Amino acid sequence: MDGVPNVTRADVVAAVRNPLAFIAARWTPTPRTVRRAALAALVMSVVIVVTGGAVRLTGSGLGCPTWPKCTDDSLTATSAMGVHGAIEFGNRMLTYVLCAAVGWAIIAARSEKPYRRSLTRLGWAQFWVVMSNAILGGIVVLVGLNPYTVAAHFVATSALIAIATVMWQRAREGDGEPRPLVGKAVRQLVWFLVAAAVLLILVGTVVTGAGPHAGDSSEVERMPLDWETVSKVHAVLAWIVVSLTFALWFVLKAVDSPKVPLARTRDLFLILLAQGVIGYVQYFTDLPEILVGLHMLGSALVWIAVVRVQLSLRERPELVADVPGPSSEATLTRA
Repeated sequence: MDGVPNVTRADVVAAVRNPLAFIAARWTPTPRTVRRAALAALVMSVVIVVTGGAVRLTGSGLGCPTWPKCTDDSLTATSAMGVHGAIEFGNRMLTYVLCAAVGWAIIAARSEKPYRRSLTRLGWAQFWVVMSNAILGGIVVLVGLNPYTVAAHFVATSALIAIATVMWQRAREGDGEPRPLVGKAVRQLVWFLVAAAVLLILVGTVVTGAGPHAGDSSEVERMPLDWETVSKVHAVLAWIVVSLTFALWFVLKAVDSPKVPLARTRDLFLILLAQGVIGYVQYFTDLPEILVGLHMLGSALVWIAVVRVQLSLRERPELVADVPGPSSEATLTRA
C-alpha cells in the first residue's frame, strides 16, 4: 500500500500563494469531469431562479428584513421569524451552493490539460456575476423589494445563465477558430431571435414588477404601470419569438442545414410552446403561485435554449499543434 506523500513547507507556500495552480499541477480532470462541472454551474444558476421565485411567491422577500445578517441581532433566521424567515434564509444559503458549483467549474477548467484560458475566463465571469448579484440581492432587501432592483436582480441572473450555457457548450468543443455551419442571412435571423428573447425577458420583469406578486405581505412599491397592458405586450413579444423560431426552423430545412442547428431550434420551439401554455393558463386563472413558479423556470429554460441555438450555428474544432518535420540534415543522415 502506497504511503501518503509528505507535504513540504514549499508545497504549503505554493498552495497559499496560488491554490489553483497548485491543484492544476497535481490533478488532471477528464473532459467528462470538466463538462459535468460546467453543467453543475448551469443547473445551480437555474435552481437559484426557481428558489428566488419561491421566495417571492410565498411572500417571504423580507423574511430576513436586513442584509448581510438576517436580523440586526442574528446572522441566521430565528424560530420567531417563522416560515418566511426560513424560506428567505434558505435561498441565501443556496447562493453558497451556487458559489461552490461555479468554483468547481473554475478549478476543473483551470486543471484541464492542455490549459484552456477561454474556458477558465468563462468560469471566472460566472464568479464575478454571482458576487455582484449577491450584493444586488442585499440591496433589494435593504430598499424594501423595490421592483426596479428586483428586475435588475433577475436580469443579472439571466446573464449568469447565458455565461454558464456558453461555458457548458465550450467544454464540449475545441479552441480552434469557429467555422460557420450556415450562411450569413441565417445567422442574422438568429441574432434577431436573440434580441427578441432579451426583450421578452426584460418585459417579463416589468410584468412581475407591476403585477400582484409583490414578494412580501407588507406594503411593497410596485411599478406604476397597468399590469394587464404590460402582460399583453409580453404576450406579443412571446409570439414574435415563437414566429422567429418557426421561421428559423423552416429556413434551416430549406437550406439543408446540419442536424445540430435543426435539433436546437426544434427544442426551443417545444419549450416555447410549453411556456406559452403555462403563461396563458396562469393569466386566465388569476396567477396561481405554482404556475407562476413554473413560468419562471420556463423563462430560464427558454433563455438557455435560445443561447444554444445561437451557439449551434458554428463548430470549433480542436487545436492541432504544429509538429515540426524532420530537418534536412537528419534526412540526409538517414539517407
